[in-house]
Amino acid sequence: MNICVIGLGYIGLPTAAMFAAHGHQVLGVDKNADIVEALNQGNVIIEEPGLEDFVKQVVNSGRLKASTALQPADVFIISVPTPITADKKSDMSYVEAATRETVPFLREGNLVVLESTSPVGTVDELMAPILAESGLAIGSQLFLGHSPERVIPGQILYELVHNSRIAGGINRESAQRIADLYKCFVEGDIFLTDSRTAELAKLTENTFRDVNIALANELAKICENLGINVWELIELCNKHPRVNIHQPGPGVGGHCIAVDPWFIVEKQPETALLIHQARLINDSMPSYVLQRIKELLAGIEKPKVAVLGVTYKPDVDDIRESPVLKLVQMLHDNGIETGIHDPFAKGYDSSLEDAVRGADLLLLGVHHKQYKELPAEQLAQIMRHPVLLDTRNFADVTTFAKAGFACNLLGMRD
Repeated sequence: MNICVIGLGYIGLPTAAMFAAHGHQVLGVDKNADIVEALNQGNVIIEEPGLEDFVKQVVNSGRLKASTALQPADVFIISVPTPITADKKSDMSYVEAATRETVPFLREGNLVVLESTSPVGTVDELMAPILAESGLAIGSQLFLGHSPERVIPGQILYELVHNSRIAGGINRESAQRIADLYKCFVEGDIFLTDSRTAELAKLTENTFRDVNIALANELAKICENLGINVWELIELCNKHPRVNIHQPGPGVGGHCIAVDPWFIVEKQPETALLIHQARLINDSMPSYVLQRIKELLAGIEKPKVAVLGVTYKPDVDDIRESPVLKLVQMLHDNGIETGIHDPFAKGYDSSLEDAVRGADLLLLGVHHKQYKELPAEQLAQIMRHPVLLDTRNFADVTTFAKAGFACNLLGMRD
């Protein structure tokens, strides 16, 4: 089939390449001309293991091309951003615009699939009326639904194939057509449902994790007040066969867990009380870590904090909704200088020595693998005050203590 994928970001581009690799003719559409130009040359601007070689292969085969404008197709897949506004409401302008752009190209028998994570009702309340302007009957002449991705950065190509998937249609025939489409590369099970259930399922999967992390973060605060090590506590609790508490940290980032619960709260503010509170707890963690830092820097004039890691999770380049970057801004707002090192994040890849030199506190914000064996002795020598605050329970405390560091851990107070 001819497939048009609108939006060539972290999900759209791998999805487009996957369809192309399985025999379809794919046009990737993006408003960013740099992305389009790079893709047509077989290059990508997204760092994801194996993606560049994969894309180059399908581009060279002629099955994947890119453009800033749509063309007629059998299938239109919308994979555009769905950010939240400053007041925690969904910004559906990208989805609305992409939907409207498909209308002039629609013909009987077409399938339109929304992949973007969206509030409940996006397909039937927002998209369907717009698509009906084509004159085609939704559900009988034009098929429509939602099929959310379930992948994580660093494993996108593997998980696109092996994870199970939901095909949520505006009606049963739409759901079946979505399932038939993705069967060309999905080896996991594909479950059919309606579009509203599919929308809420994706939101609920990430909300479950957000609420679990909020429990861990709240326990971290409780443990600090009670003189208990939260990391040991959680490890012991998770020995129970039916308990799986996640880990605390300086906050929750990424475009999924930090955003999706707000889509539920927006639709049901008077009912989604637990979900709302979990979001507030996790959003409070950068401020909480800031207070710990201020305590450790008390009495120091013109303090400097060396921040290790600013991505939202380890070993990826994604800084969307990064809680550590929010913390960095808070440090600046409080007159605290920062030196930042992150081997993955663009613009934050200064040398480790430059970031740490003259610092009064070393903050481990992200547990990148390469931070497991930091040169503690060398760092202690170039810091003004060798103090460590580990927000991930990741640093080798024994090594740092031997090097002369005063070691501190989020979720535990001596």
